[in-house]
Amino acid sequence: MDASIISAIAALTGTAVGGMTSLIANLLSQRVQLRAQWLSHEKNRRQNLYRDFIEEASKCHIDSLQHDEADIPSLVSLYAKLNRMRVLSSDPVVNCADQIARTILDTYLEPDKSFTELRDMAANGTIDLLREFSTACRVEFEALDAAHRRF
Repeated sequence: MDASIISAIAALTGTAVGGMTSLIANLLSQRVQLRAQWLSHEKNRRQNLYRDFIEEASKCHIDSLQHDEADIPSLVSLYAKLNRMRVLSSDPVVNCADQIARTILDTYLEPDKSFTELRDMAANGTIDLLREFSTACRVEFEALDAAHRRF
């Protein structure tokens, strides 16, 4: 074989390998960026859902402590958020949210609490129905952050 042909083939092979390397690196980079964007979007989506659930559950819980008649529209909204969590969230988060909803329903059946009783509940921490839920959400977000850092 002629040396000029070997040189030409080597040059073409080098160009092809260099081009393929650049293409593969670009595809991997885009994949990592898309994964990071998806994780960020997913975290933001869950944060909004959890914030709305916490606000709704807090209102429903205080209402259940003060009234024996349920606020049906608020409970419907609370259960709608709970069911959205069933699609998006981890089992610990969903289980905590489900327990909160059940506790609120059960509280409507108890005698109404006076302001003094509510203050005492606040002082001893028994009014805080959402502590375990908040912890489960934080653990889930830490897992999402860890997944985000891997990419």
